[in-house]
Amino acid sequence: MKFAFYTLGCKTNQYETQAMERLLTELGHEIGSFEDDCDGYIVNTCSVTAVADKKNRAVIRRCRREHPGAVLGVCGCYPQHAAQAVRALGIDVLGGSGNRREFLDMMLAAASGRAHQEMLDNALRRREFEVLPAGGLEERTRAMLKVQDGCVNFCSYCIIPYTRGPVRSAPLELAEEQARELARRGYREIVVTGIEIASWGVDLPGKPAVTALIEAICRAVPGLRIRLGSLEPRIVTEEFCERLAALPNLCPQFHLSLQSGCDTVLQRMRRKYDIARYDESVELLRKFFPGCAITTDLIVAFPGETEEEFAETLAFIRKCGFADMHIFPYSRRPGTPADKMQGQHNNETKEARSRAAIAVAEEMSRTYRENLIGTTQSVLFEEAEDSFYTGHAPNYVKVYAPGENLHNQLRDVEITDVYRDGVLGKILF
Repeated sequence: MKFAFYTLGCKTNQYETQAMERLLTELGHEIGSFEDDCDGYIVNTCSVTAVADKKNRAVIRRCRREHPGAVLGVCGCYPQHAAQAVRALGIDVLGGSGNRREFLDMMLAAASGRAHQEMLDNALRRREFEVLPAGGLEERTRAMLKVQDGCVNFCSYCIIPYTRGPVRSAPLELAEEQARELARRGYREIVVTGIEIASWGVDLPGKPAVTALIEAICRAVPGLRIRLGSLEPRIVTEEFCERLAALPNLCPQFHLSLQSGCDTVLQRMRRKYDIARYDESVELLRKFFPGCAITTDLIVAFPGETEEEFAETLAFIRKCGFADMHIFPYSRRPGTPADKMQGQHNNETKEARSRAAIAVAEEMSRTYRENLIGTTQSVLFEEAEDSFYTGHAPNYVKVYAPGENLHNQLRDVEITDVYRDGVLGKILF
């Protein structure tokens, strides 16, 4: 049989989709695209915001409309907390954010003519890390390696702890072996991912720190570039930086989640740091990784955010000088404390603050890229784009360079100019 996937949301979702693709192909099935005629279609959903839920529903409705005779399955965080809303869309198989193998068994049963299939658990009761195969079916360049699931931070705006459950960590030996397997399969870079990777190890015997995991992965595959997913700012200490700076294959790009640059807003968000601690993390990273790219996420127009608080945030992000940012207007999420807070902003305010923050982010990004002119970067090339081949430097800046047949090659590139959303360069070797 032939199946197609549509994935929304985070790198963890992307990893889990790739794992399901591998599981199906190992059983002898074919993977197609959403534009193909398939026996079954799977929508792997995100539910981090109400906007994400709207996108989920649009994709599900489109699939049902365009492929009325096929089996339609939905899994991920959206049905985990809004099962009835998903059922109402006329789907055939309903799963949640766990038990991927069982979900695929239900898809196969439904595609073989059986009736509606459904399986949901209570995410808050999960205690075991679900082991899935690493690496996808795409041409081998970059792979994701999931090492952790779940979150117990319970930020006031976030539904994810309820849809993903408590922290579960991959055993260190499993992560090492999966990294080696990815190397054997020809990947050149691994992205270490999870819902909140800084919490890796808190549920394992002896509560090992995530630095031990990062060191183990880097040393297991010394010929591969290792890139880290999003980090909680408090994990960045002098010891953390010293140990990671000794790893030559660790990419100097660090995504430190910020959400607001104002202490009073951070308190309402129930974040566990203040801007002084965040600033300390930024300074430590720049001390041990000169020229590194620091990227972040920002939520604007959080309930009660005043013009003065927003101005504090703009001043703080300018101080940090981020290489790239993801800007999100606050989106109400039923079931979270922030949904009931006073001072909800209208769309006009959200859009205005988003535009202001994006303008600052674009200015900082251009400055960071301009500072790369004249440097030599080791670029992992991925695909042809117009008259160029494109890839990413260790700092994850996109590089455009003239060339052909460079897929999955690492080449030294001299950066000559800022170009589009990245930089322009010429290949030296």
